[in-house]
Amino acid sequence: MPFTEQLPEQLALTAIDPDAHANWDSLHAALTQIRAEYPFARADVDGYPPFWIASKLEDIRTIARDAHNFKSGMGGMLSNEQIAFEREAGIAGLFRSVVAMNEPDHRKYRTLTQAWFQLKSVRRLQTDIDKLANRWVDNMAQLTPRCDFVRDIAAHYPLFVIMSILGVPDADEPMMLRLTQEYFGTHDSEQVRDAVPVTPQSAFEAQRKVIMETNEYFAHISAARRREPTDDVASVIANAMIDGKPISDIDAMGYYITLAFAGHDTTASSIAGALWALAEDPEQLAFLQKNPQFMPNLVEEAVRWTSPIHQFTRIAARDTEVAGQTVRRGDCVVLSFPSGNRDEAVFDEPFRFRVDRSENPHVGFGFGPHMCLGIHLARMELSGFFNALIPRLHSIALDGTPKRMTTNFVGGPKSLPIRFEFK
Repeated sequence: MPFTEQLPEQLALTAIDPDAHANWDSLHAALTQIRAEYPFARADVDGYPPFWIASKLEDIRTIARDAHNFKSGMGGMLSNEQIAFEREAGIAGLFRSVVAMNEPDHRKYRTLTQAWFQLKSVRRLQTDIDKLANRWVDNMAQLTPRCDFVRDIAAHYPLFVIMSILGVPDADEPMMLRLTQEYFGTHDSEQVRDAVPVTPQSAFEAQRKVIMETNEYFAHISAARRREPTDDVASVIANAMIDGKPISDIDAMGYYITLAFAGHDTTASSIAGALWALAEDPEQLAFLQKNPQFMPNLVEEAVRWTSPIHQFTRIAARDTEVAGQTVRRGDCVVLSFPSGNRDEAVFDEPFRFRVDRSENPHVGFGFGPHMCLGIHLARMELSGFFNALIPRLHSIALDGTPKRMTTNFVGGPKSLPIRFEFK
């Protein structure tokens, strides 16, 4: 079929609908068809503003790196009703995330903590991260022969890492985990705090409550760090200056939320996604145990395979040509990272989890100026955990039906029941 710029409504809806993203197989079936027949296409879907979908890795990278022509927008694609409720709820006035900033603000705010997350700085944390990884593998061993790997292990280990960097007390981990799950799970009936059917209004009301509770918590952290700074990222944020002036409370809260929530949830998803794949393909586990030099490959494959960031949107700042199509000023473009990470033109056997994959130019950490600030930390956490787990693991298999988060923004497995044996 010849390429066309108009994407059929049902395909477009599947690509952006949070419910569809909970079913990985049907989502990827739709994305595969989009890549083949409508690789960069405009969609007009009832109830949504017009948008384009970038499904090919090359187009995603091109748009993501072009901060001049494409400005940061929302996370996952929102319906007209969701956008209206977001405005009505006043969420934009509660915090401002560095993820959604554009130049010159983005560079200025990202620079505030960039030194903390550079490779040479992260290496100072190696010993502590390895200790945490071994502790959580020990915890897993105590649960033999079965556990829910997400709920019992994966959701906790990276959270303790990011909490230690932020300077959040370990005792507050249950609260931080709950807030993270509620923040990214506002479209998931099993994650929302109120037992009500998920609607656009209920989703944004739930998110507003999470943000307000989080803001209140970190306001106390900020006040304490201003009175008595310590060697943690919270002290950096609390005392940050931009252009000679303290950053606003809204910007500070946005920073806390971004680091605390996204800084752990994406890593947890990648760890769980990799273990899910190994449980379904024991040959990959056996290969890795015989060839431990491929552990770095496992880390990258985990992120590609899981694609914990589902979408980011960009808004065209001016008329711009992409893949032979003219994107008009003001048009919204959805960057589909799971699609780019299964691009047949780039990846050999894209639908196989392969720990021996040597060429892996995935966009699981994003791309361009907005690439994940904590990329080195995430890699270290993944490596630390699997270096601790893989040599001790004798066998692993699914022990029920895994579940994925209902979201089109950030998320991965939310339940992974497994049976396992340690050596």
